[in-house]
Amino acid sequence: MSKANQTAHRSGVVLLLASVALWATPAQSQTTVTVSNANVGSISGQAAWDRTSSDAIQDSADIPGRLRRQVVEYATAEVPGTVIVDTPNTYLYFVLGGGKAIRYGIGVGRDGFTWSGIKEIERKSEWPDWIPPSEMLLRQPYLPRFMAGGPGNPLGARAMYLGGTVYRIHGTNQPATIGKQVSSGCIRMLNADVIDLYGRTRIGTKVVVLPMQDIHIAHARLASVRGASTQAAAFPTVRIY
Repeated sequence: MSKANQTAHRSGVVLLLASVALWATPAQSQTTVTVSNANVGSISGQAAWDRTSSDAIQDSADIPGRLRRQVVEYATAEVPGTVIVDTPNTYLYFVLGGGKAIRYGIGVGRDGFTWSGIKEIERKSEWPDWIPPSEMLLRQPYLPRFMAGGPGNPLGARAMYLGGTVYRIHGTNQPATIGKQVSSGCIRMLNADVIDLYGRTRIGTKVVVLPMQDIHIAHARLASVRGASTQAAAFPTVRIY
């Protein structure tokens, strides 16, 4: 092969290799992204979604003002740090003391699925996985047996599990249900609100759930459990300001 032909041959090889490299780059890049996404997907729900929580906790702007988180006057004998679920009015209060509380809008159990009592938070979870309890599966056998945590999960961004029950205080991926009777007994909150409450509570936090009757009747019945000596002081009067 002449010197000129050798030079042309080398130039052609170089051009061919460059073309192959340019053609392969997008595929290689795509493979890298796929591997990266697979790695994220293999991490537990809470670890993966904490990285994108700002995208996952966008709550609806259509929530009425009364259901948005706010500090209100709330006179109660319950100690600061107590959670009180006002079922009939779809509010949850976190007692601050000094006659004040943080009030959140909530969704509560639908007709036939409300309950009441005094419980404690026994477990807390960030971006919890959802395993429907057997009672729910009997009523709704089409539900999944397991759903990993994340923005599409019905438990939302946080969950606080109430001891001795199948119920939780948790977030939601359906913010329009706040202020309504929609659940199977769990207490729903906006994701931003449940993250706020989650940071204020601890394992052992007392949770008082009022029944779904007229609020004054609900207070009286819960008082009878505690004893008449505390009835006058135990239950709150509320003035919003």
